[in-house]
Amino acid sequence: MRALLRVLWLGLALALLVCRVEAAPPTILLAEVYRSQVNVTQYLVSEKLDGVRAIWDGQVLRFRSGKTIHAPSWFTDGLPRQPLDGELWIGRGSFERLSGIVRREAPDDNEWRQVRYMIFELPDAPGTFAQRVEHIRELVGQANVPWLQSIGQSPVVDRSSLQKRMQEVVKAGGEGLMLHRADALYETGRSDTLLKMKPWEDAEAVVIAHQPGKGRNAGRLGALRVRTDDGREFSLGTGFTDRIRRDPPPIGALVTYRYRDLTRNGLPRFASFLRVREE
Repeated sequence: MRALLRVLWLGLALALLVCRVEAAPPTILLAEVYRSQVNVTQYLVSEKLDGVRAIWDGQVLRFRSGKTIHAPSWFTDGLPRQPLDGELWIGRGSFERLSGIVRREAPDDNEWRQVRYMIFELPDAPGTFAQRVEHIRELVGQANVPWLQSIGQSPVVDRSSLQKRMQEVVKAGGEGLMLHRADALYETGRSDTLLKMKPWEDAEAVVIAHQPGKGRNAGRLGALRVRTDDGREFSLGTGFTDRIRRDPPPIGALVTYRYRDLTRNGLPRFASFLRVREE
């Protein structure tokens, strides 16, 4: 009996250890917001993809929360043993469909055939970002699998050409641009080494109430009442699909919203629901 209890205790300890590993978020580089005073010639520019960030440690593919992404074995078997950082992506304007695919615990092979792992960084790799970009291209070429791709990075000569590229991407249905200093060594945390440039801002808030709909939305969600981390409360009434209106994010869920700017009271102007922040 004592031996059995010892085995059970060890099993429980191992399970708790696995849970702790699963819950530990990886340290990654996070973007600041682009401001016009930045010297854009020092940066390499890429399209900001509307995907799910995924970190490959050489063995396991994880969300930024640290939770395992249950990708098919053939998907991860085709990845290099070197750590990678990038976005799971299936195309512009397809985040909701992508999210449904990559968050299932039982992966669907046919659906995962649509997913690409778009790489933009090599965690802890030496050299400047420009040098790491070349290394990414080499790794993708060596892997030679269609679902592993590098995100195109290119310089810009001035703010005018940057704005023109921004307009082209947004007109085509893209989210915006990312700027990464070409001379930067690898680092983690929030830094102006990496900048995001979009025609709108985005932020996160916690759902505190569901407000009923009227008219065509009678019997469904009308708006989400949300609270920011600094205590501001407001309602999100636009940006919802019919599915979200039928089955809204639960109370306590963290959601991302987009907005133009802030009012004098610090509330977002023209705020619109974007997505549930699940990971």
